[in-house]
Formats: sequence, structure tokens, C-alpha cells
Amino acid sequence: MRAKRYGRCGTWLVLGILLLLTAPTPRPRPPLLTPTATDTAVPAIGRAWPVGARPTVLRGWEPPATVYGRGHRGVDLAAPPGSPVRAVAPGRVAFAGRVAGRGVVSVELTGTDLRTTYEPVTASVEKGAEVAAGEVVGTVEPTGSHCTTTCVHWGLRRGETYLDPLSLLPPWLLRRGPSRLLPVLDVPLP
Repeated sequence: MRAKRYGRCGTWLVLGILLLLTAPTPRPRPPLLTPTATDTAVPAIGRAWPVGARPTVLRGWEPPATVYGRGHRGVDLAAPPGSPVRAVAPGRVAFAGRVAGRGVVSVELTGTDLRTTYEPVTASVEKGAEVAAGEVVGTVEPTGSHCTTTCVHWGLRRGETYLDPLSLLPPWLLRRGPSRLLPVLDVPLP
């Protein structure tokens, strides 16, 4: 009797081990979306401001505490209606059209996994167009902004993660005021 019982237990044990060894391994869960990327390194590849020479920043980058939390996922730049909006860096237009009643232009930046967005903008480019840094992609719309005055909301994303668009600009573009030439001392004049 014991032999039968141990024989059945052995069979069940072997079957259990076989099932364990042949069972598919569980796939790792995708990481939860985070409000800021773990790799927030952004190359300073920008060569121009989206509007003007050095526009006033009406509202800066305020990353949310959670994915769906409150915050400001871009930068608002003061700009009068009709002002040209320029691509900050070279890339390809990923989208040019209307979203929720606002004109939006989105540019995938060349050689990176980054994408900039500009709104509210009346697009002057089409999807798929190659744009150079400083090239006009549209004009500021007179309405549709979430600012108290007309402005351009400039955003930056890597995948689904929002980043600070000002990080695209090199330090020399972020500084205020023009460059100044200083006199050279102790050099004879020709």
C-alpha cells in the first residue's frame, strides 16, 4: 500500500517539476510612468529661441509630482500675435495641425529621441518636412493660449516623459544682454 502511495506521490512530483520547468516565465512589468525621466540629460542642441531674440518667460517649467499631477509641462514665452515661431533645433515635423482647437506643431529633433512642441501656432509647415534650426514653422495665434496674454507654450518630450525645454538651449543663448567687446590693452594700433 505504501509503495502505491509513494509511487503516486513520485509521479505527481515529477509532473510538478516538469510543469515548473516548462511554464512560461512571467514578463517583466513595464516601469510605471514617472513625471520626470530617470535620464534627464538633454543635449544643448538648440540654436535659436522659438520666438524673438530673448523672450520673456511668463511661466517656467514645473514638473508634476506624479504622472497625472498638477504642474506645467513646458515653458510659456511672451510673443505678440502673428510673430514667427521658429524650430529651436533641426528636425522633422511630426505633426502640424489642430488639437483641442489649438494649432500645434511638433518637431522630432535630428539625432535624438526628443520632440519639441509649439502651441498655439498656425503652422506654415507640413508633416514630414525637414526643418533647420531657426526656420519658421508657423505664427503665433491670437487666441487659444492658456496665458493671460498671447504666448507660445514650448514643450519638450522624450517618449512619454516631459522635460524642461530650456535645457535644449546652450548657456550663451540663456544669458541676458548682447555680447560686448572689451578694449585690448597694451596692443599698438596699426
